[in-house]
Amino acid sequence: MPKRRCPIRNILVLGSGFVAGPFVRYFLDRPDTAVRVGDLDPARALALAGSHAHASGFGLDLNDAAALDAEIGRADLVVSLVPYAFHPVVARACIRRRKSMVTTSYVSPAMKSLDADARAAGIVILNEVGLDPGIDHMESMRIIDEVRRKGGKVLGFTSYCGGLPAPDSNTNPFGYKFSWSPRGVLLAGTNSARYLEDGREILIPAADLFDHYSLVPVAGLGVFEGYPNRDSLPYKEIYGIAEAKTMFRGTFRYPGWCRTLKKIADLGYLDQNERNLTGKTVQALTAELAGSNVASAAKSAVALRLALDPAGEIIGRMEWLGLFGPETVEPAKGSPLDVLERIMLKKLRYAPGERDMIILRHEIVAERSDGRRERITSTLIAYGIPGGDTSMARTVGLPAAIGARLILEGRLARRGVLIPVYPEIYGPILNELRDHGIVFREEIRNAE
Repeated sequence: MPKRRCPIRNILVLGSGFVAGPFVRYFLDRPDTAVRVGDLDPARALALAGSHAHASGFGLDLNDAAALDAEIGRADLVVSLVPYAFHPVVARACIRRRKSMVTTSYVSPAMKSLDADARAAGIVILNEVGLDPGIDHMESMRIIDEVRRKGGKVLGFTSYCGGLPAPDSNTNPFGYKFSWSPRGVLLAGTNSARYLEDGREILIPAADLFDHYSLVPVAGLGVFEGYPNRDSLPYKEIYGIAEAKTMFRGTFRYPGWCRTLKKIADLGYLDQNERNLTGKTVQALTAELAGSNVASAAKSAVALRLALDPAGEIIGRMEWLGLFGPETVEPAKGSPLDVLERIMLKKLRYAPGERDMIILRHEIVAERSDGRRERITSTLIAYGIPGGDTSMARTVGLPAAIGARLILEGRLARRGVLIPVYPEIYGPILNELRDHGIVFREEIRNAE
């Protein structure tokens, strides 16, 4: 008898940006799946799909509700890699069509409100299944669940994550290059932060965020700046560690980033209010933000306004970036943030052959059943492939792909709006990531 062929399962991928490549390629050589990529720019979608027999690309405007609904209706699973504001729109269409969905973004209040509807529709909406959020949750829960299985409890949780140039590719004075959305990186600096330290709740206003950093050593790589990332307190409940006296989630950068971004923010370059910039030069905008109407005096005006040494390293970084340059501002109508985003994207690029680096470091203080305390440090260091995928793309796209496969194979019994904090989700994903070279190194020592 002829061998029965497995039915083809159709995956609709919305968005073809930084992290979509590893996701799509994960499925291309599987005979039982086909991938259809939709993007506002059809050329980008077609380029990502390539000429593979089981892939196709097309143009799709998510504001076209009828077109989106029709595409979701043809899919077995939907993966949303578009800007986070569109995820609830996609999710509501998935609920109507009873199609499960995967995203790598944080669960927004709008998404969380869809939990009951998703459960009623019998579908999974799996969120936060990238790197941060994503792999950070999975490794956290692996350690926490292991502590609990041994009768212990978690007293302190500290986690840092950073996407940075590898040391051999760290070639600019900012110590940073973009491997994901530039706007997302900059907007992260406009958030307030909250965390718990030795039982004391600490709130950091957005304006003071970059003042609150510490120097954190990472074995084999040196010292990094670590500063708070948004609100850490909800993760006590999410991770089930109500007893923890310290709860902190932060971001890693090379030294110098925080002091420089603090001054750039104080100058007003993170302002999102639109203004008419027609014919204005970058140095004229910089001078204006510093309170001067003399473009040629931008550098001295900034130094005076921000109390900086005109010959110091922070002014030097601003000058290297081009904030005192004669180029015409782009776009002609936009915000200072829009201008900064374009400038940084031009200057903070990876050159051909360079590679990025991911550092994800958890430190958990646990009390064992016999009362002794131990400090568990788990560190992921992963590098991009020169001429190939960035580490950022791999560590976001691959866990999302594995999570999507678990849903397609019917291996998740839970329904509703989920994140990967359950063993049946994080276990298989972490195990398979090891096969891709994405591996944590764990160290346990006494915490006395």
